[in-house]
Amino acid sequence: MILRIFRWPLGVTAFGLLTALVLGGPKAFVLVAVLAILEISLSFDNAVVNARVIERMSPLWQRMFLTAGIVIAVFGMRLLFPLLVVGITARMSPGEAIGLAVNDAAEYGRRLHEAHPLIAAFGGVFLLMIFLDFIFEEREFAWLAWLERPLARIGKLDQLSVVVALVVLVATTTYLAPEPGPALVAGALGIVTYLLVNSLGKLFEAEQREEDPRRPPGPVAAAGRAGLSLFLYLEVLDASFSFDGVVGAFAISDELLIITLGLGIGAMYIRSLTIFLVRRGTLDEYVYLEHGAHWAIGALAAIMLIGLGRSVPEILTGLVGLAFIGTATASSALRNRRENAGRDAAPAGAAPSRGTSRTDER
Repeated sequence: MILRIFRWPLGVTAFGLLTALVLGGPKAFVLVAVLAILEISLSFDNAVVNARVIERMSPLWQRMFLTAGIVIAVFGMRLLFPLLVVGITARMSPGEAIGLAVNDAAEYGRRLHEAHPLIAAFGGVFLLMIFLDFIFEEREFAWLAWLERPLARIGKLDQLSVVVALVVLVATTTYLAPEPGPALVAGALGIVTYLLVNSLGKLFEAEQREEDPRRPPGPVAAAGRAGLSLFLYLEVLDASFSFDGVVGAFAISDELLIITLGLGIGAMYIRSLTIFLVRRGTLDEYVYLEHGAHWAIGALAAIMLIGLGRSVPEILTGLVGLAFIGTATASSALRNRRENAGRDAAPAGAAPSRGTSRTDER
């Protein structure tokens, strides 16, 4: 199954590395490999969150995520969108932005870096909303129970995540952004985008359930407009993760082809990893993994918002995310081991443990 799921990323890796070697030599080969690894390390938590969303989609929209979604992720978000950002912020036509990227990659990278506060404000607040909505909701399991349970209790206040996100946005843009006004507008658009896509998803899922009143209670496999809304949500989420990676890639290389190849390879692995997590049922087996991914998203949101006025190394961003994911995975494995030991030690005929006791939620 692993080979079947990852056959396309492996093929794209071979093609991308060979292309870099032929066109740019060993140096280009190494740079593409480094950028691919960087993209995977920065977006691993993205795959975990994607997997939970993908589980709610119909098979048709899951296939769309792997086909059309790949095209959007690789060429749209990592090639065309940066061109659009440079064109808007530098008041250039699309043709001029493309010409700049092709003929003067260093200047293109500088223009993109100048637009970083707007990118960071939009993406950072969008990711912050995802994190806040997760930790402000009561859940069956709690990883950091000493913190997550109190946050879930205060999360009963209506629209608390929006209030917190707005306060954080105003504070960071006021004290960190070189130009607070445009960054504030970009961050507000991030909140609006999140609320709009999320609300449409809930609306369409409710309509889908009403169309089939005989459907038993439980999650609905989103199809039609509901599936489309989840697909759009995933694409915006992917864009939020890719923003910093695209900007940071110019610190490694200013060659647009190398950046596209490296980030594109990384994006392919993230997509396939998402499907792997769904089909293996990893999130149900490692119950704290989703928590770790959202804490990593919260950390990434904080780093992006700090990046409005401070330079944060890309390696730090990747290490923080991997630390949360790794710790959550280890905690899940320890919990599973305790559960298995408890079942083995239980007397014959005793009811099996459901694994939801408070002692497991540490």
